Amino acid sequence: MRAPGIVHHATRRRRAAYRRALWSGGEVLVTVGVVLLLLVAHQLWWTNRQARQGAERKVEALEREWDRPAQGTANGSAPSEGTGSGQDTGSGRDTRSGGGGSDDGGKQAAATRQQPHWSQAYAVLTIPRLSLRVPVAEGVSKPNVLNKGYVGHYPGTQQPGQAGNFALAGHRNTHGEPFRYLNRLRPHDTVEVETAAAVYTYTVDKTLPQTSARDGGVIRTTPRSNVRPSYGYDEPGYYITLTTCTPEYTSRYRLVVWGQLRSMRPR
Repeated sequence: MRAPGIVHHATRRRRAAYRRALWSGGEVLVTVGVVLLLLVAHQLWWTNRQARQGAERKVEALEREWDRPAQGTANGSAPSEGTGSGQDTGSGRDTRSGGGGSDDGGKQAAATRQQPHWSQAYAVLTIPRLSLRVPVAEGVSKPNVLNKGYVGHYPGTQQPGQAGNFALAGHRNTHGEPFRYLNRLRPHDTVEVETAAAVYTYTVDKTLPQTSARDGGVIRTTPRSNVRPSYGYDEPGYYITLTTCTPEYTSRYRLVVWGQLRSMRPR
């Protein structure tokens, strides 16, 4: 008859330590997994919720601000812009045939403007195709502009309605992701930019699906890609440029949509 095996105390201690290590490792992995899930939920849901609500409130605040001076205007002149409304720019000219511009006097009044402060929201971008209505702020700072769910105006590019290129950037994912579906825009879609003094309507006519994040040519006064020169324009005009990251959930490349000014009407 075989004698029962003998398990030494040292072996027992090693096995117990091994089990404790496995258990502790499992707890650490579960904890890390939960933390990662919370971070993902924060980025994909909570930041979107906060940014969208903040952007909606800012749009409403701008509209209220723009309406107040309009109600107090008694002499028929264009309302002056308030401190927080930023600037309205533009030549006051309807540069597209068939545009819906008003008379020259109204256009000249709408051309009155002042320079917006850094990170100040001063316009509202509306894209019907995307059901988008979002504030436009000066600069492309992430913490002060883009992460608030706003669209940012590239410093050094023109302002709405001005001859040249009015260039904007927005998040495609997280923080309100206003440009999430920018790739859905098609030729002839409209893009409106509303300021304290005027509403500028642009018509989409070109899309650059992918280019380098450092392709500065796409926001030049006459935009043309430095990386893919077949995309862009040859002659000066009244342009709008919308840029965002691509593919989704990365920032490696840029997606670019261009349009041209069709009409301007004073508010």
